[in-house]
Amino acid sequence: MKKHTFQYIIPLLLGLLSFVSCQKFLDDKPQIALTTGNAYTTAEDIENALTGCYNAFYSSDYYQWENVMLSDVRSDNAYPGGNNEETFYDYDRFILPASNTHSYAHWRMFYNSIARSNVLLNKIAELPDGTLSEDRKMQIIGEASFLRAFHYYQLVKLYGGVPIELESNSADPGKTRKARATEKEVYDQIVADLQIALDNLPDHFNGPAGSATENQPAVNKVRATKGAANALLAKVWAQRSDRDYAKVLAYCNAVIGSSEGYALMGSYADVFDGDHDFNTESILEIPYKEGESGVSTWGVQLFLAPEDGWQKYCVPSKDLVAAYDAAGDTQRKNANILFMKTDANGDPISWPDENWNPCQDPAVAIPFNDKQKHPAGWASGDDFYLLRLADIILLKAEAQNETGATAEAVTTLNQVRTRAGLPAVASGSKEQIKQAILLERRLELAFEGQRWDDLVRSGEASTVMLALNEYTYTCGNGVPGPAVKMDYANCTQQRWILPIPQIEMDANPNLVQNPGY
Repeated sequence: MKKHTFQYIIPLLLGLLSFVSCQKFLDDKPQIALTTGNAYTTAEDIENALTGCYNAFYSSDYYQWENVMLSDVRSDNAYPGGNNEETFYDYDRFILPASNTHSYAHWRMFYNSIARSNVLLNKIAELPDGTLSEDRKMQIIGEASFLRAFHYYQLVKLYGGVPIELESNSADPGKTRKARATEKEVYDQIVADLQIALDNLPDHFNGPAGSATENQPAVNKVRATKGAANALLAKVWAQRSDRDYAKVLAYCNAVIGSSEGYALMGSYADVFDGDHDFNTESILEIPYKEGESGVSTWGVQLFLAPEDGWQKYCVPSKDLVAAYDAAGDTQRKNANILFMKTDANGDPISWPDENWNPCQDPAVAIPFNDKQKHPAGWASGDDFYLLRLADIILLKAEAQNETGATAEAVTTLNQVRTRAGLPAVASGSKEQIKQAILLERRLELAFEGQRWDDLVRSGEASTVMLALNEYTYTCGNGVPGPAVKMDYANCTQQRWILPIPQIEMDANPNLVQNPGY
């Protein structure tokens, strides 16, 4: 099916998405191996190193699909599915042990990705004069700083305060065995990096969107830009514990008013149909190419379509479906959730779904996460949005409401509701509008890895999860057995973040485990 524009993107990216250069950045070697030799003496070396920094989005389970599992499955949006594989059951029930290998894989991937940016930022300072134009040099510094900030943002949300590594050029345990920074210190480093990015990135590469060639907008959606930096700054200042909604509002306005011309798509379904990549709503996305190793995504296959005969992951909860139905939100429900009674071959679903259909009744449909729609046999070309405008508009409404401009918040909120074909929200109290925005974000951003962050930021994660009424059923003689309520009693505030991986704890005596683990 896809993707006719991709062949034009590579030359426009100046090789940034060639996916084959600088393979050493994809190797799991000690960090010191990234800095040896004299491989950073030409402009091409530096551009290839930057390619390696972007390639981090392709080389990990986290950005392929587990970012969604860690948010939507841990929240009220979904349950694990996948026959309740232990790892994701543990995420869902807030009983994840420090020994969990998935969690360690994420931790390791983030620090390896950060190391790529660190090495590039260190080496670019050593280049001989004239190797790169000053403008391009500063752009690269901005891009690498943004990418480092993006990975640290994932780390601090998942684990709280973590060690801050900015060098990645030493094997000396005295330098590498760092103690954990506080959450505030990590966020301050993220803000510092994003300020560097903001100072050095353009609003758009090669002219404003649509001005150069029909494919030019793609460049501005897959590379860090000023719009991406402003968007991430807005999210950072909202998510950190010492949040500052005045700053959130300012950064949201900078995105919305950008000369890049960000605008909501006319149709919500078009944003996720796989045929409108690099659209006006996109701020930053991971571009995938169907059927090509290294640039396609296997994640969609884990969510959608029982064409290979086993239970899929991230199954929509009955609570989420009920939320869409209660809101009359058919557009977004139909775009995000696919109900199926038979598999791709027309045969009945081949497993008992313990929530929706424990007795495999052929008349009962099972829902699937349908955010991306084309699995393509483990090689999907459906892009994944890292940052998009609707999120920022709703974050602006949240900031307006929190800073006392509730009437203005309602107006902003209704921009997103109008696109979804829903009636406008009338005026209400600050608390009423807070809840309306939180619900709107749930309906708009389901399966985009946002829901858990929203519940944590609102302070309602435990309240929502402890009140959640989701049930499992067994089947006896073709009849569903008694309902067994899913147990979220372990969702205390201490469990809003994950345990530091035990492997890291064993290797670094300066680390201290999160309370409650």
